[in-house]
Amino acid sequence: MKIGIFTNNYLPNAYGVSTSIETFRRDFEKMGHEVFIFAPEWKGYKDENKNVFRYPSIDIEIKFRFPLPVPYSWKINKILKNLDLDIIHAQHPNLLGTAAMKWARKKKIPLVFTWHTLYDQYTNFVPFLPKKFAANYMIKKAVKFANSSDVVIVPTSSIIPIIKKWGVKKEITSIATGVVEKDFENPDRKSVRGKFKIKDDEVLLLLISRLTEEKNIEFVLEAVTEILKNNEKVKFLVGGEGYLVPKLKEYAADHNLGEKIIFTGEIGRTEIKDYYATGDIFIWGSKSETQGMILTEVMYSGLPVVAVEATGSKSLVINEVNGFLVKDDEEEFSKAVEKLINNKDLRQKFGEASKKIARDSFTSEICAKKMLGVYEKCLNH
Repeated sequence: MKIGIFTNNYLPNAYGVSTSIETFRRDFEKMGHEVFIFAPEWKGYKDENKNVFRYPSIDIEIKFRFPLPVPYSWKINKILKNLDLDIIHAQHPNLLGTAAMKWARKKKIPLVFTWHTLYDQYTNFVPFLPKKFAANYMIKKAVKFANSSDVVIVPTSSIIPIIKKWGVKKEITSIATGVVEKDFENPDRKSVRGKFKIKDDEVLLLLISRLTEEKNIEFVLEAVTEILKNNEKVKFLVGGEGYLVPKLKEYAADHNLGEKIIFTGEIGRTEIKDYYATGDIFIWGSKSETQGMILTEVMYSGLPVVAVEATGSKSLVINEVNGFLVKDDEEEFSKAVEKLINNKDLRQKFGEASKKIARDSFTSEICAKKMLGVYEKCLNH
C-alpha cells in the first residue's frame, strides 16, 4: 500500500502529532508499506527520510515555533501527480488538510482524517481573536472537513460523543498512537535520580508535558504544594518546556519549594524512558487531550497514574485499577496522590496493572495493524 500523510506539524517539532506520525510510519514500513509525508518546511532542518516532502512555510513563533505551511507548491504538485498513492491520511482540517482533500479527490482515492485536537481547548494559541469566536470557527471547519472525508479517526473513544455533538456524521473509529516497545527497553532508574540528587527512599511525583495553559499544569502544582511542604521524603520532577516555565519557577520560589521541585527542561526521546523509570507516581491534570500519548508511555513503563477525569485520561486510566481518576478539584487530587505516596503496595499493584493494559492494547504494532485495517476497509468499500 502507498500511503500519503499530510500534516501541518512534523519533525523536528517533538509534540504529539509528529510523534504519532513517526510511530505509525515506522510500523507501516516495517510491515512492507510505503509512506510519503507532506509537511511544512522547517528552516535549518534536513530530513533523513527521502519520502518526506516539504511545502513552503511561513516561520512564525506564537508562544513556541510553529512554521505555517503554504498549501500550494508547483514542485510538490508535480511529485504528487507522479505518485501512485492508494490512500491519503490528513492530520489537520486546514492548510495541508485542504491539499490532502484536493489530491484525494483528484486521484479518486479514500481520504482518512485524524481528529487530533479538542479545538476549543487550544484557543490560547490564536492571538488577536476572541476565544469563543476562534473555537467556533475551528470546530466548524473541522466538522465540515470530517464529514467530507471517508472515515474519521480519533485517538480515544472518549472524543467520539464530543465530535458527534459538534456535528460529525461520518463513521468514527478510535485508534490510539501506540508505544514503540524498543524505545523503552532497559530503562535506567538510577541515572536520573543521580543527576538530580533524588534519594532511593524518596517518592518522586512525575509530570512530563508541554508546559502551556491547556495542559492544566498550574492546577497540578497547586494541588501538590502542601504535600511537598509537609513530606520531606517527596519530590516533584517537572519535565518539558513551554511559555509557563518562568511562572511555574516563580511559584516554586514564592512557596519555598526550590529544593522540592525539579524543572528539567526539554527531555529527548532517547532519555525519556529513564525519566519514566525514575518516577513513582505520574500526575496529570490536562483536560484538553484526545489521547495524551504520554499516558500510554508511562503506563507501559509501569507507573500508577493520578489524573483529572477528562477526555483522553478516562479512556486509558481505569479508576482504582491502575490509578485514580478524580474531579478537577485540588483537594480531591491531592488526597489521591497522598494515598499512593503512603501505600507502596498499592503503587506497585496499580503500576503492574498499568503495564498490562498498555502491553495488551497500546503497543505501536497493535495500533498500526488497526489503522491498516481501516485503510483496507476504505479501499474495499
